[in-house]
Amino acid sequence: MDWFFIIEKLVLIAAIVTLSMVVAMYATYGERKVAAFIQDRIGPNRAGPFGLLQPLADGGKLFFKEEIIPLASSKFLFILGPMLAMVTALLTSAVVPWGTALKVGERIVPLQVADVNIGILYVFGVVSLGVYGIMLGGWASNNKFSLLAAIRGASQMVSYELAMGMALIAVLMLTGSLQMSTIVESQRGGALGGLASWNIFGGGQILGFLIFFVCALAECNRTPFDLAEAENELNFGYHQEYSSMKLGFYLFAEYINMFISGVIMSTLYFGGYDIPFVNETALAGHIGQNWVAILTFLCLFIKALIFVFIFMWIRWTVPRFRFDQLMNLGWKRLIPLALLNMIITALVVLWLKK
Repeated sequence: MDWFFIIEKLVLIAAIVTLSMVVAMYATYGERKVAAFIQDRIGPNRAGPFGLLQPLADGGKLFFKEEIIPLASSKFLFILGPMLAMVTALLTSAVVPWGTALKVGERIVPLQVADVNIGILYVFGVVSLGVYGIMLGGWASNNKFSLLAAIRGASQMVSYELAMGMALIAVLMLTGSLQMSTIVESQRGGALGGLASWNIFGGGQILGFLIFFVCALAECNRTPFDLAEAENELNFGYHQEYSSMKLGFYLFAEYINMFISGVIMSTLYFGGYDIPFVNETALAGHIGQNWVAILTFLCLFIKALIFVFIFMWIRWTVPRFRFDQLMNLGWKRLIPLALLNMIITALVVLWLKK
């Protein structure tokens, strides 16, 4: 048994989980600052310099709050709901290539937990399980508002997964693989190099990306698709009866999903960890393989944070849809557009192969 291999993977898993949790924690701070800027306010500014300790104060508040489980609830499922939401949010990062490989002694350590040949299929499989966290939380609470919100959330996620999957098929036609590392490698370099080799530009997937992005907003229950958490209609949504860290798990899972969605979109359409207009292989000869690995990781991280910012920007500028508008957009607009994009991509790929 290769114990070094096991230790490498355990350290990488711990690092990814820690990174996701820290990003989720400070995304709450970023959300308040973005909202404050848009609304001409100051935002958090009392807990530490510039309010940087506010996420720690919020976490402490949730951790030490009284934990209440309603007497009429299904206790086991009530506890399972937020656990499932959190676990599925973290599992999606397992197949993401976070950068080029590190060199530790004589060993080459890839910055990817599992480079499976059905990587993107694994991501979709785990994402589809996230709906159970919402459904269990809403149903087990034995609260009619929570149940209504859970039904809304489930129907929304199932509807938008179809258009998201069809948008993804066009990318798979271009790369010919479900493997995440292969998808990234196919976007690096190329005849034109730089940005022109990314799927959104070189692959002509601007429409596919826009469809995928809108569906990602809906999958994360973000405005204008936050029908499952419409507090002015459903009190507090599917997690209305939750308190303490169970509520914290639901809130953290949403921000982790935002971050991982940004990482996935960067990987599929924006070259993943590829640094635009830079030959990483040549650069490694000058500054070393490990420094290039760090730079490629930072490049992917910055791309993902840009998407997180856009998610927040949309929340504070776009009003919420009505539920019938949400379903019409998913079934009558996005799915036909995704089909059209898939057919056009297939024709182009066939034409180029002749």
